[in-house]
Amino acid sequence: MDGSARMAARLQRVADGVHAYVQPPGGWCVNNAGIVVDGGQCAVVDTAATRARADGLRAAVRTLYPAEPALLVNTHHHSDHTFGNVAFAPETLIVANERTRTQIIDNDLHLQQLWPDVPWGDVGVRPPTLTFDEALTVRVGGLRLELFTVGPAHTAADLVIWIPDRRVLFAGDVALSQVTPFTLMGSVRGSLAALERLRRLEPDVVVPGHGPVTGPEVLDANIAYFRWVAELVHAGERDRRTALDIARDAEPGPFRTWLDGERLVANVRRGLAEAAGLAPGEPLDIGAAFAEIIAFNGSLPTCHA
Repeated sequence: MDGSARMAARLQRVADGVHAYVQPPGGWCVNNAGIVVDGGQCAVVDTAATRARADGLRAAVRTLYPAEPALLVNTHHHSDHTFGNVAFAPETLIVANERTRTQIIDNDLHLQQLWPDVPWGDVGVRPPTLTFDEALTVRVGGLRLELFTVGPAHTAADLVIWIPDRRVLFAGDVALSQVTPFTLMGSVRGSLAALERLRRLEPDVVVPGHGPVTGPEVLDANIAYFRWVAELVHAGERDRRTALDIARDAEPGPFRTWLDGERLVANVRRGLAEAAGLAPGEPLDIGAAFAEIIAFNGSLPTCHA
């Protein structure tokens, strides 16, 4: 990560003892993380794609908490949120749900093959050592962190972190802010269900997996997007059209300004597969999906990690 990118990453206090580590602009492989410090204890939410970015996150943690954090939570298996696990000390306990652990191991270093020119640095695969299925409560000082599975949504097994005493929600990639969602490995229907569930929490602050920190309105915006995708899928299925053709003819309207609009192709592809009977979160052909994304975009999307 060059100096300008390093300066762009910033700590943002979102509540007492709760910080977001925001990496603009939030596009492909440029994600957010979180830091919770209370009562002499510290937890981190997600890491980063490259070693340089993970080291930047680790340095930010040190400004708030000089020792090693006791806990690191991975919201899902994608490598931009997990490659940087290796930057933290062995005594930091990594937590996720069981299916995310399996997917981190299976995912290996495959992201590097998609964007081989990215300076990934010394990253690797360090899977969680503590796992759960549906829900787990952990405490950082006097703060209760409620971890619970809401996927399939962005992936087959997303989890979120809810801090009720601060009304803060770390949504992972279930909710993105001013960035187009991506459900190739998850579910359109599942995303809608997950977002409705998160809305019922009535958070004051939502830290999305990518994009600016926001309020609960980001949940409404993502719901509107997925309802639009569902409408496109319904019409396209009726007319027996491909995901690429549907995406090319779609009028994005209020979503036009969101980053990475080419993800619409993958979201429609997932929606069509679900309409044809594929279970939420079941694998699709990633190579074929990215071929459609490249055709729509005119090139492979740029990864700024």
